[in-house]
Amino acid sequence: MICIGTSGFSYKDWVGVFYPAGLPQRDWLSFYSREFNTCEINSTYYTLPSVATFKSMVSRTGDGFKFVIKANQKMTHQRLDSSRICEAFRIALEPVTASGKLGCILAQFPYSFDYNKPNLEYLVHLKNNLKGLPLVIEFRNARWLKVEVFQWLRQHELGFCCVDEPKLPNLLPPVAEATSNIGYVRFHGRNKDKWWQHEQAYERYDYTYKPEELREWLPKIQKLAGMTEKTFVFANNHWKGQSIDTVRQLLMMLN
Repeated sequence: MICIGTSGFSYKDWVGVFYPAGLPQRDWLSFYSREFNTCEINSTYYTLPSVATFKSMVSRTGDGFKFVIKANQKMTHQRLDSSRICEAFRIALEPVTASGKLGCILAQFPYSFDYNKPNLEYLVHLKNNLKGLPLVIEFRNARWLKVEVFQWLRQHELGFCCVDEPKLPNLLPPVAEATSNIGYVRFHGRNKDKWWQHEQAYERYDYTYKPEELREWLPKIQKLAGMTEKTFVFANNHWKGQSIDTVRQLLMMLN
């Protein structure tokens, strides 16, 4: 099964582009879920919503909708002692897990998270602290792109996040690999001029995909779907709703 959606849904610059002008913000998720069956929630990277917030989000989506929840930055970037934050994270997610609407947890690590033994041990530590929640790892440093890493991820039942991003030194190339029963792809855009140097975070993801660029991924996505129980595909080029166009094109091509 392939689930396709966007990275986030609550963007004010989507009003008039995707959301009708005048639609209350509280109704954005319901409107979004009428067209798409999954969403990657990125706000959890910055702060943990309350149980009540997740309960409300669950109630505003239909049966079969899946949420992917991004791990908090204390779990992936600070990494001092993730035990306490992981427990708070799990408690906050209870409405999502209880409803059967949890797709997985996405743990995106920074470029500085290098391939070494302590970091491998930390990934096991993180998985254990999440106590059974399905976990997918996104690496930003190409030093992780090794056959032995894929084997290690399979051994520990950790998913691998495939990415489409600028072709810059030491970033991951667009490989298609699955290391658990969950396949995962993130389209970040190919804005290489703004990837490392930008004033606002959104500038990195300000990119409109051409149809031929998306077609490159069709056999890769189908390959992942054939290797897994569920494959998630998310467009992260969210500035002014460009990700909506990306997802719509992918859905049309795959159908």
